[in-house]
Amino acid sequence: MTRTAQDPLAGLAVFERGWLSSNNVLVHAAPGEAGAMLVDTSHVNHAAQTLALVRHELAGRPLARIANTHLHSDHCGGNAALQRAFEAPIAVPPGLADAVRRWDDDALSYRATGQRMEPFDHDDLLQPGEALRAGGRDWEILTAPGHDPHMVMLFDRAHGVLLSADALWENGFGLIFPEIAGEPGFEDQQAALDLIAGLPVRVVVPGHGRPFDDVGAALDRARSRLQGFRTDPARHARHAVKVLVKYHLMEEREQPLADLVHWAEGTPLLRGLWELYPPAGLRTPAEWIERVVGELVGGGALRVDGGVVFDA
Repeated sequence: MTRTAQDPLAGLAVFERGWLSSNNVLVHAAPGEAGAMLVDTSHVNHAAQTLALVRHELAGRPLARIANTHLHSDHCGGNAALQRAFEAPIAVPPGLADAVRRWDDDALSYRATGQRMEPFDHDDLLQPGEALRAGGRDWEILTAPGHDPHMVMLFDRAHGVLLSADALWENGFGLIFPEIAGEPGFEDQQAALDLIAGLPVRVVVPGHGRPFDDVGAALDRARSRLQGFRTDPARHARHAVKVLVKYHLMEEREQPLADLVHWAEGTPLLRGLWELYPPAGLRTPAEWIERVVGELVGGGALRVDGGVVFDA
């Protein structure tokens, strides 16, 4: 899309991807810069597509940096493929940098969530309180725990552009993963929303969904949603189970129901939710997952045919 010089997103290419894969933001290089910066690289299933999108947009120009807002599988799954293709250094938030270097699946949450990932290494850190220079803009690195304890946002104060990752979407925010792991996280999410409210934001580019400029309305919706979860944490847990099961089917596309149940029973985060918030009237995790699948089918998010569950 052609952007005018007055557009706060001029010089940025936003690849809106969907829900299996995060959005990607390519910040084109300004004169004198070594190359472009890519923020987040989506899911490993879509690595080839991410690579094609970036190559097309760069049109032969160099990629100088890959920056990850956080290390969930939908935001950094293309890191390894893009690093091989462009030899671009990867910058990550500092909280899990050592886990990346050691490639600790447990610390990085990929084993806990039962999600796919291709290992990569990092070259640099996104230190909160510092700034990145890219596209002739200074991108402030802001802490935004809640969805993920180590997540950061990037803010271009001069143009009012916030790359909000999963701290704020147009209609909500990402799951509060600490809460579904039995740790506090709602207060951190509230702090992230308060931080955004205090910034001179003109446009938000979220981790999922389209860019938007009605920031006040988005914050109101997010606060209302967060208050509902804080009042009833079991509601957040039920939502989390549905999201994790749906996400798994987006990865797999289809899976026999028996195999899906087996996956869920072996996924630590889902086992933990069963223990923290056991559903009334159900005797086993298998019954629980079958009920969740039924609810997702009823809502049109999945479909079942001949004992096989399909993403819808």
